[in-house]
Amino acid sequence: MVLANDPNLQIPESPTVPLPPCDLESDEPELESSLHLHQLLLLLKCLDWVWRDRTDYFAAGNLTIYYSAEQIKTKDFRGPDFFVVLNTEKRPRKSWTVWAEEGRYPNVVIELLSESTAKNDRNLKKQLYQDIFRTPRIFLV
Repeated sequence: MVLANDPNLQIPESPTVPLPPCDLESDEPELESSLHLHQLLLLLKCLDWVWRDRTDYFAAGNLTIYYSAEQIKTKDFRGPDFFVVLNTEKRPRKSWTVWAEEGRYPNVVIELLSESTAKNDRNLKKQLYQDIFRTPRIFLV
């Protein structure tokens, strides 16, 4: 008995799991100060210069990282001050959407501490980066 050739055999279609949208805008607050802006620009420009011949990374500052559909519903957004993702295409993005980026999370995260953000950066955000993102290099400076 061969069922694979039976014309009356009906194979149910696999249910499709809807993915959240992929082209989401960043929802990060404005920068703390002009110093914060200069620090981010320095990080970005130095990395771009050192890796000027590379196209296999993405680096950004003050950009939201979307990592779960639940996060979108609760509007519980988290974005590092600066992050780098390796083995990806270097191109402009409105945000980093993990499910649209083959499940990739940042390889490096840098939080620029200020009086108003230090407690949150050292606790809640650091916990997220190490436990959910599993980021190998986290710097709080």
